[in-house]
Amino acid sequence: MNALAATAPPEHAEMLGIQDAATRLGVTMRALRFYEDKGLIAPQRVGTMRIYSRREMGRMQLILRGKRLGFTIREIAEFLDLYDADPEHTEQVRALKARVAARIAGLRKQKRAIEQTLEELISIERQAQAWLEGSPLSAIEDGVEELRRD
Repeated sequence: MNALAATAPPEHAEMLGIQDAATRLGVTMRALRFYEDKGLIAPQRVGTMRIYSRREMGRMQLILRGKRLGFTIREIAEFLDLYDADPEHTEQVRALKARVAARIAGLRKQKRAIEQTLEELISIERQAQAWLEGSPLSAIEDGVEELRRD
């Protein structure tokens, strides 16, 4: 248990200093300061010490999840703002659904592009292997045939 939590009244037992918060979240202290600078979290201050409440820890978990899923800082900020503004979370869920659908579409497009690139690279690898095995003519002919199909 950290020193802050040990001396805090029970209602503040979940208050953490920056080092403890960073450790629990699996991020650096610099990352926490970055998100604070971007206005995504607002830890309380005691002098120069940052104190992270359960709310700030929850916001950080949402931020990290959004980041892991590929959302921009701006998009994450919009989700967090909607969360604070809409106690029923209806608008937040609508916005989230729309952004998730767009993200899925983008990832599917990337997946198709990656699959196409992999197919081309595999073909080139096979042609190179055939050439190394002494069959350069068939490797070149295979490559020409594949170009005609595209």
